[in-house]
Amino acid sequence: MSPGSTPAARPPVRRRRFGWPRRMFSQVLLMQLAVATGVTVLATGLFLAPLSAQLDDQAMRRALAIAETAATPRTAAALTSTPPSARGPVQTEAERIRRSTGAEYVVVMDTRGVRWSHPDAERIGEVVSTDPSDVLAGHQVMEIDSGTLGRSARGKAPLRDEHGEIVGAVSVGIEYDSVRDRLVAAIPGLLRYAGGALAAGALAAYLISRRLQRQTHDLAFSDISALLAEREAMLHGIREGVVALDRTGRIRLLNDEAQRLLGLGPEATGQPLDEVLGAGRTADVLAGRATGEDLLTVRGGRVLIANRMPTDDGGAVATLRDRTELERLGRELDSTRGLIDALRAQDHEHANRMHTLLGLLELEMHEEAVEFVNEVVGVHRATAEQVTEKVHDPLLAALLVGKATVAAERGVSLRIAPGSLLPDRLVDPRELVTVVGNLVDNALDAASGTPYARVEVDLRTEGRTVVLRVTDSGPGVPDERSELIFTEGWSTKEPPAHGKRGLGLALVRRLAERQGGSATVGTGADGGAEFTVVLPEALGDAPGAPGAVPEPGAAGPEEPLAPMAVTGEEEAR
Repeated sequence: MSPGSTPAARPPVRRRRFGWPRRMFSQVLLMQLAVATGVTVLATGLFLAPLSAQLDDQAMRRALAIAETAATPRTAAALTSTPPSARGPVQTEAERIRRSTGAEYVVVMDTRGVRWSHPDAERIGEVVSTDPSDVLAGHQVMEIDSGTLGRSARGKAPLRDEHGEIVGAVSVGIEYDSVRDRLVAAIPGLLRYAGGALAAGALAAYLISRRLQRQTHDLAFSDISALLAEREAMLHGIREGVVALDRTGRIRLLNDEAQRLLGLGPEATGQPLDEVLGAGRTADVLAGRATGEDLLTVRGGRVLIANRMPTDDGGAVATLRDRTELERLGRELDSTRGLIDALRAQDHEHANRMHTLLGLLELEMHEEAVEFVNEVVGVHRATAEQVTEKVHDPLLAALLVGKATVAAERGVSLRIAPGSLLPDRLVDPRELVTVVGNLVDNALDAASGTPYARVEVDLRTEGRTVVLRVTDSGPGVPDERSELIFTEGWSTKEPPAHGKRGLGLALVRRLAERQGGSATVGTGADGGAEFTVVLPEALGDAPGAPGAVPEPGAAGPEEPLAPMAVTGEEEAR
């Protein structure tokens, strides 16, 4: 390196820090080992504390027993009849007892506290180092105390003569080190048990940690917390309904979209599915009693597509997609296609009529040409007049006029039944349009291709209730299928390009039941199907002012109407 140059910058050295592990397996294992170790140490300490006290008590009781053995009338007689000396009878007897019992000392004292015996003969004749008042008062004494020979377990008994009078006391000491030695000697065995318990706890902790590792895929607690937060955000943020069930059929999870689609609240979580939804196809689909993919169901006027996936724990997760708008658009597309086909046919028919008119004019058959034009115009005018005369609601009248054109193209006669009358005070015209449109479409499908194909629409009112009957000349509905045809997804026809069939009649029944009414099917007079829909409270309040103008056509006898659209086959008849 040249003088004056600066040293090159070195990258910082990262030192590895030994901290808390991230893996759940390691964290759980360490926590369980710490708990097992703490419990073992605590249990050992709790066991040693009473053991030490128990050993102290045993030593003091042993010392007291030795003192009571030495406090005999013979010792009392020797105490009162001889002076204290190293070779006197009291010292000799005390030393014999000390050696035979293994006591640390056996001290005999008179009522003044003067020693008459002691392991150290030089201390004979001296006053004892501890207060002897309690024992000289006739009480037995047990204590752990320190004397001239150190710390000991001590027992004191009063010394009585043959007349029972206290003439002195006997104090016996057990060396406290022997008590401690017994405690220390018991510790290895105790530690063996504690070590065995700790080993068993460590093994159990390892097995539990391994099981948790497999169940959690060795994720860290922070990862699991993050996954849970992401899961909650995802479930409540997606625009598909998600319903999770356990093995018993209880709802474990219900995201916001599922609550909206099923019309449920958060309180449904934890409740049995069948109790929350009630009997019906929606409950059967979510519970797995109806199998398949992209199953159709109707819930509260919504068309739903459901898929169900079982889970490893015996439960299941079901997803719900809202197809109400798509189904409505699909039906509008079908209607538009039918109208286009009808317009195409009318264009072809119009061209034929123009050619006919041109031929009449070229042949100078002017009167026949005028009659031909009046007849053609009169048929279309009559169709609209017949509908508006009986149906005063503009939306429903327009629907029936359009259906009449489609029916004529398909070779079906669409009629308004004699006596039909619907005033223009519907509460919700759109729902009745949906009901009539679905029933007429099904009737046209059933009647198309049959001899003398005919569909009749009967609209009557009873107070504020609207009663609708649609009858066709088709093959009819067997009794065993009278309820099955109102099930979502059931149909005898090929599905259209935009989706699945089997929703029209289901929607009709749902709309009727939502208004407190009903939708049923029976057999008409000609053997075809007759659908009856009752819609209570479908009409608004009738004009009640005095002198109110009655609805057109409400008074006078009703006469049979001419066919709205007459096919060539009917003209031949």
